[in-house]
Amino acid sequence: MAELAAAIEKVKTAIQQAAERSGRPATSIHLVAASKRVPLEVLRKAAVAGISIFGENRVQEGIAKFEATGFKKDIAALHLIGPLQTNKVNKAVGLFDLIHSVDSHRLAERIEKEAARRGIVQAVLIEVNIANERNKHGASVGETPGLVEAIRSLPHLSLLGLMAIPPQSADPEGARPYFAALRELGHRMGIDRFSMGMSGDFEVAIEEGATWVRVGTALFGRRAA
Repeated sequence: MAELAAAIEKVKTAIQQAAERSGRPATSIHLVAASKRVPLEVLRKAAVAGISIFGENRVQEGIAKFEATGFKKDIAALHLIGPLQTNKVNKAVGLFDLIHSVDSHRLAERIEKEAARRGIVQAVLIEVNIANERNKHGASVGETPGLVEAIRSLPHLSLLGLMAIPPQSADPEGARPYFAALRELGHRMGIDRFSMGMSGDFEVAIEEGATWVRVGTALFGRRAA
């Protein structure tokens, strides 16, 4: 517990310092603890130590750890930070307070249909394939404005911002141009909230405008792939 609490405090301090460097209040930046393959007992300890938002990569794992156990009621929010398949939409809508990975009109319309059926408004982000990598999910930069317009027209979706995962780089500075590109893309469409940055580069992401950072390894250590 002491080691986990120290890791959480270290990350929060780094967020505070990065916010100060960028002239932004730390309260504008939300730490999403990426909890993929982290046991429930560890997550409960993390919640006690101050983590209030968890991010899961898979819908089924989110159900098993947060919904089936009743743990979700003990935290502020649960986010889906991994890709969402259309056949899992009915299970994801309503369970996840924010879905980071909407990347197509088809997926947006499927979420809209399920949210309407439930009588709720589902908060979402558009995932952008900011570097046009073949092996990654996300709308292309060129597709993003049309997808923004489409989602804004759907009454049961609330578009909060954009999300991206830049190419891997040994140097955090390697991600900076991609974070800046996502910010600039968003600003052209009146969007100023961004999910970007993970354990190796979240400080750079904050300097470039991140409002959610998805941090796993720096909190929980390395896990199996």
